[in-house]
Amino acid sequence: MTYPRSQLVAEGEPGFYHVVSRCVRRAFLCGWDRVTGQSYEHRRQWIEARILELAECFAVSVYAYAVMSNHVHIVLHVDPTAVEDFSDQEVARRWLTAYPGQLKHDDSVEAAERTTLAITSNPERLAELRKRLGSLSWFMKALNEPIARRANREDNCKGKFWESRYKCQALLEEHAVLSCMAYVDLNPVRAAMCDTLIESDHTTIQRRLRERKGLIGRIKPRRSIRVRQLKPVAGLDADALMAMTESSYIELVQWTGEQARWDKRGKLKPMTEGKQAAPANIWQIADHPKQWLRQVQGTERLYFRAIGSVEALMAKAAELGQVWMKGVASEAAIKILKEHPT
Repeated sequence: MTYPRSQLVAEGEPGFYHVVSRCVRRAFLCGWDRVTGQSYEHRRQWIEARILELAECFAVSVYAYAVMSNHVHIVLHVDPTAVEDFSDQEVARRWLTAYPGQLKHDDSVEAAERTTLAITSNPERLAELRKRLGSLSWFMKALNEPIARRANREDNCKGKFWESRYKCQALLEEHAVLSCMAYVDLNPVRAAMCDTLIESDHTTIQRRLRERKGLIGRIKPRRSIRVRQLKPVAGLDADALMAMTESSYIELVQWTGEQARWDKRGKLKPMTEGKQAAPANIWQIADHPKQWLRQVQGTERLYFRAIGSVEALMAKAAELGQVWMKGVASEAAIKILKEHPT
């Protein structure tokens, strides 16, 4: 049984979410399509650029994304309350950046001023746009619709490009956000598209690594880079998740990617020889390394509408009028084993 999206994404309330959009009709968003024999690799840049552009328009903070062959993952925080701090001019500017309308054909200063004035002089329209700029649904609409239209034009066809609006999981706690970020950043590795993080094209982990490499030599001392906080890659600024540094997160993702079974595809190439111990910061977010690995690997398999602890999941279930939620059983089993190890 499906539930209205409004029950999962509470209107007007900030929250973390993991969203996924997947293609239909055996279509490939990017990469090499074995069915048609065509390469759509260039579409990766379309969607990555659009994510980063929209992050500067909407009241969101983008923490992780991965553009795969036929689907896209994004981990983001939506803060509808932040739009109240935007001036009227700022609301108009942000909206027209996301939806330029006639400005696509006439981007003169006069046309921009005229269009901006039409928005700022209409209180009802302005209030509606403020609401939209703080909406996850409008963010995904602004992302998916232009990509679908552009891909259909390129394919010279009509019809649906995405299988649905988007799949959404609420991330109820910060450790759930971190595990989901690692899951998203390791997507290309699991798909055996690469075996190093720096080669994980069109992901936030690659973006973070390249940005850090560019900063080395320009920022002295280098300790400034090592203690850099784990923050969003685009959009609204925010405090570091669980006070973690970016270096610690990258180390955690690297170790997580090295733990795949030898007989399974998709494993990161070890940075050093020999078996590596779990990073020290893993105890900050999990009771045991295996618990962390299980939560990362089970992001879409063990959980459905939300990810979090037993208490958080049951509270969310009660909010939805349910008595249970997928993910509770596995979380409860871990809790029982922890309390009764024998």
